[in-house]
Amino acid sequence: MKIIEGTISSPKGFHADGLHCGLKKKKKDIGWIVSDVVANAAAVYTTNQVKAAPISITRKAIEHGQTLQAILVNSAVANACTGEQGIKDAESCQKMAAEKLGIEPNNVGIASTGVIGHLLPMKTLQNGIEALQVESGDSYGFHQAILTTDLVTKEITVETVVKGKTVTMSGVAKGSGMIHPNMATMLSFITTDAVISGELLQELLKTTVDATYNQITIDGDTSTNDMVIIMANGCAENEEILKGTPEYTAFVEMFHFVAQTLAKKVARDGEGATKLIEVSVKNGIDRESSRMIAKKVVGSSLVKSAIFGEDPNWGRIICAIGYAGPKIQPEVVDISLGDQEVLKNGQPVPFNESSMLSVLKQDTVCIEVDLKMGQAAGIAWGCDLTYKYVEINACYHT
Repeated sequence: MKIIEGTISSPKGFHADGLHCGLKKKKKDIGWIVSDVVANAAAVYTTNQVKAAPISITRKAIEHGQTLQAILVNSAVANACTGEQGIKDAESCQKMAAEKLGIEPNNVGIASTGVIGHLLPMKTLQNGIEALQVESGDSYGFHQAILTTDLVTKEITVETVVKGKTVTMSGVAKGSGMIHPNMATMLSFITTDAVISGELLQELLKTTVDATYNQITIDGDTSTNDMVIIMANGCAENEEILKGTPEYTAFVEMFHFVAQTLAKKVARDGEGATKLIEVSVKNGIDRESSRMIAKKVVGSSLVKSAIFGEDPNWGRIICAIGYAGPKIQPEVVDISLGDQEVLKNGQPVPFNESSMLSVLKQDTVCIEVDLKMGQAAGIAWGCDLTYKYVEINACYHT
């Protein structure tokens, strides 16, 4: 596997476009991904009981045949909490995109992100769909069109060889605030030209999301619109990837790398963030509890504030470990900030303040927790909590 320069349309047979249609004042706000052929597809969605209309439409589309050929995405308006009209509007967008592309409506997925409680301005959306292109589309424009409060686009493209055929996978994501996925406003789209079944994609997506996207948190809020979709159109013409084969192992590795890379980029671009926080828990009782503890630490407002202030207040870390839920033995726990050990067997360890400050000034601050209770591990990512986060969210609607 190697990383290459690319966009969401880098895998064979994919195209993308993104443009400004008027949902935002100036920035791009509508885009689509289109495959030359019907692609096998899989998706996971927010666990929030309040789900936006596009999720209902996309779920039905994929469940119709475990396939998609296009995904239409708009930003600025979430189309959430919009009742029956919201469903009708999402269906209308699906039909308009299908007509423009000459494909079946049930092969078009829909995703939206933005302000909750506003109806989509349908005439504006219609104009945008009519303006979108396929062959001559602006692929990187799609990366831009899905953003809300994000400061940067988030993308990754990799390729590997499967029995003599080059297989490419690209991923793009948006998400900056309201991020606490349990598949936040987090959207992620992955394309690949590999030959693999939709059923196997769905199985793999669920386990991959649990270890990557579901291990990030910005603010503890699970959005109404979260979804991750993968499309595999088979244009690489490799032998079908089957579970239990070396080719499957290579594909899993590639998929996990793409998902983890995007998840970390989302965490790093948290609203107002200045630092990425990575919490690694080792020697836990089991994987689930280790992940839970890691995510609880990285999600602690007190830990996040301390990292922003470059304050080595490890007491906040052990506190979060203690209330995370899983059973621990406090008297054996070790904690390190970067290469600076601060707790050994539940007891404070003196550290060099100058060296510690160097650790806390880095763009990525790593916290390692050794529970000494088993052999399982868990990892989670988040960001610091800054004044800017409050400013952004105090004025988000206005």
